[in-house]
Parts: sequence; structure tokens; C-alpha cells
Amino acid sequence: MAFELQAVCPATGARAGILHTAHGDVPTPVFMPVGTQGTVKGLTPEQLANDLDAKIILSNTYHLYLRPGHELIRGFGGLHEYMQWPRAILTDSGGYQVFSLSKIRKVTEKGVIFQSHLNGDRHLFTPESTVDTQLALGSDVMMVLDECLEYPAPPAREVKRSMDRTIRWAREAFAHYRTFETRQMLFPIVQGSMYADLRRACAEQLLELDAPGYAIGGLSVGEPRDLSLAMAEITAPLLPADRPRYVMGVGKPEELIEYVARGVDMMDCVMPSRNARNGCLFTSEGRVVMKHAKYKDDRAPLDANCPCYTCKTFTRSYLRHLFLAGEILFSVLATLHNLRYYLDIMRRIRQSILFGEFPELLRQVREETLKEPA
Repeated sequence: MAFELQAVCPATGARAGILHTAHGDVPTPVFMPVGTQGTVKGLTPEQLANDLDAKIILSNTYHLYLRPGHELIRGFGGLHEYMQWPRAILTDSGGYQVFSLSKIRKVTEKGVIFQSHLNGDRHLFTPESTVDTQLALGSDVMMVLDECLEYPAPPAREVKRSMDRTIRWAREAFAHYRTFETRQMLFPIVQGSMYADLRRACAEQLLELDAPGYAIGGLSVGEPRDLSLAMAEITAPLLPADRPRYVMGVGKPEELIEYVARGVDMMDCVMPSRNARNGCLFTSEGRVVMKHAKYKDDRAPLDANCPCYTCKTFTRSYLRHLFLAGEILFSVLATLHNLRYYLDIMRRIRQSILFGEFPELLRQVREETLKEPA
């Protein structure tokens, strides 16, 4: 099997495992830095590997399909060679990006017709074509084309119609995928919006695919956090215990442990890198907003408890200066720190599961979260 389950918390169901890929082992639970266009903004692959020890990153099929093109990347030996990243890559199918372009796309039973946000050219994504594109990219984990609905959720009958389409597309994608001999894994995506019964129905039908892993999609689309966690809590136990479970597009630092507590193994989110570029940094003492004047003369490191290069080397005063001056170096240093903060959280969570200490860590994080200002 591609997934090896090592430990399960008896009190919560939190899991520690290893995802075996063609480009190395990925210890789980894991947070995946987002490298949408074949790069994690602000960082080199060397920094990702050596400074952060990231085992897997996420790239996006939609963006790479439009620019520079999957066939061009195939000609360079795949995305790993093209971007010089030797470790694992997960590619989203591009479904979320397509469906967020509501004014320039049309959903059909065959797939999605959409206009490029770059030049207006028309394109068609089908369940088969998105598999072909990701095979060309050479990603270790691929995602099926699905339909992601907005929040507030539409009426249940509309959600069911969308969910049924997602299931059909998953079946078509897997029928096509299984005509190839490849070590690349394909995950279907459980949809159903915020309706628990539809989430269950979708998961049950996708289990028939006997996929190497499963994703929970349609979250982080504007719904309250407690509702997102509730949908993950309902769905995760329905998925096979011996396969990885991936919740797409989450979450805040304090939420990572909450998803793990609900049996989730894999997560991604643009928050650490995007917030970094915007001057919001996560630390062990709370968030530091760089524009605030109180940091102008601050000689302290960003986070005295963080061993990253940024925190070991520079003062808050200097970082604030870089941010206000619009210097590129700020984005580099801030992204390096925020991603290290996220990855260290996941490493700490993983160790607590392996050592049987997860419930205590969960209690501590929840107490700390309650103390933080709203």
C-alpha cells in the first residue's frame, strides 16, 4: 500500500502515518505549502527542502495548464525536473479555480468550458483531460475534476445534482486513469456542501472506486469554521482507515490540530504564505502585524521560540522596515518563517500522536486559543 498507518489516538482518532510516493516518503499528518504555479512564492526549492524540510508541496493544474502548458512541462521531464523540486508534489485538478470563475465558465455533463483569465481563450476540462494533464505534469498525487459549490449552500436538490455530477466525473476519471501503468496516485473528492446526508452519500459511492486516497472538498468557501470542522468530522470516519485523507484548503494555525483530531492526514492552505507577504506573521506569542508602529524600535526577534533563519538573524524593527519599504526580502523572510511555523506545528502534532500525548496537546492548544484576542 502507498499509505502506512503508524499510530491512532484512541481518544480522538488522530492518525500518524507515512505516505510513500515516487519522490520520497511523506510523514503524516502533513501540511503542504502551496506552490500554485510551480513555485512557493518567495522561496527557492533549496529553502523549502533544506531550511523547512518540506516533504510535499501543492501545485495547480489550472494555472500550469494555461501557462506554461503541461505539454511543455512534460518535455522538460515533468514538473519535478522543470522546477527542480526533488520531493513529492500534489496537483489540484483546477476544479476550484474553474468554478471560482463563475462569469467565464459553463458547466456541462461532459466537463467545464471556461475562458482563460490570461487572454480569454476558451478551454474544456473533462474528467479525462484533467487526468491527462496531471500525468504530463508527473505529480505524485493527482485530484479528480469535481464541482465545488459556493457558500451559502444552494438548496439540497441543487447540491445533490452537483454531487451526482462529481461522482460521475470521478468514475470517468478513474476508468481513464486505470488504462495507464503509473505510480501517480489519483484521489476522488467528497462533495455535498454543508449537507451531512449528502456528504455521507457521496463518500459511500466514491468508496466503490477503491482509490489510493480520498479528499474532502468544498470547505473553506466562506462557511463558519465550526461548520467546516463538522463536515470534516462527519466525512473522515466514512473513508478507508488504510488510505490517506486530505481536507483541501485549510486552515488557520489553531485549526490544524482540530482537523487532525477528526482523522485528517493532509492539509493545504495559502494562508501562511499569503499572510506573510501581507505583513501578518504567526508566532508562539500570537500574530505580529508588521505595519504597527510599536515594532519600529523593537530589537527582539520575531519569535524567540522559533529556530528559523528569520528569527535567528533579524529584529522586528528591521523586518518592519523591509515591509514598509516594499522590499522583496521581506516576503522571503516572512514566508520562510510562517511556513516553518506551520510545518513545526504539524511535526509537533505528529510526535504527540506517536508518543500517545495527542489529547494533552489538543487540550493545551484549545486553552491557548481561548486566551487569544478575537
